[in-house]
Amino acid sequence: MTYFDFNSASEQTSFDLIPKGALVRVRMTIKPGGFDDPSQGWTGGYATRNDNTGSVYLNCEFVVMEGEFARRKMWSLIGLHSPKGPEWANMGRTFVKAILNSARGVHPGDNSPAAQNARRISGFADLDGIEFLGKVDWDKDQNGQDKSVIKAAITPDHKDYAALMGGAQGAAKAPAPANGSNAYAQATGRASVPGRPSWAQ
Repeated sequence: MTYFDFNSASEQTSFDLIPKGALVRVRMTIKPGGFDDPSQGWTGGYATRNDNTGSVYLNCEFVVMEGEFARRKMWSLIGLHSPKGPEWANMGRTFVKAILNSARGVHPGDNSPAAQNARRISGFADLDGIEFLGKVDWDKDQNGQDKSVIKAAITPDHKDYAALMGGAQGAAKAPAPANGSNAYAQATGRASVPGRPSWAQ
């Protein structure tokens, strides 16, 4: 009789939830849903549409970059449109603005031309792979079980931002050129886009 020896197998990894309120540096990637609506600026196949509800969203995965929970993954949706009204889309816009502030080192109260430019994207591709400081929350999955999610980004006005983001440099810290309006574009090599779609206003 053949025996398979499992004595040398690794021990199980704990799948305890990441504690609610934990601050973690994450990389966000978007799972393409293939739904485009150029009139809304939704191009590149990034958006997902729920055929049952008519809602449109970004299906996002967040991977913890370092620390105790490194390589752990969480999933959340960023709302773009709901037939029920503007609230879900407004929450999504608020979240994306905070993500950009966090990723690009921009203080929420900074309304300089450079900071305003840092809060603009040319398309969802700019969000795919973006790294920022996120706050862990808990939500229920379809089976009623708790799961860890990211619903909020931590911005430079938070006391722990600098320590946890490490050397992340953003637009607000970049030297402003004489005209001031293209500081972020010059710092990143990305041109600003004057005609922004409705979701990026």
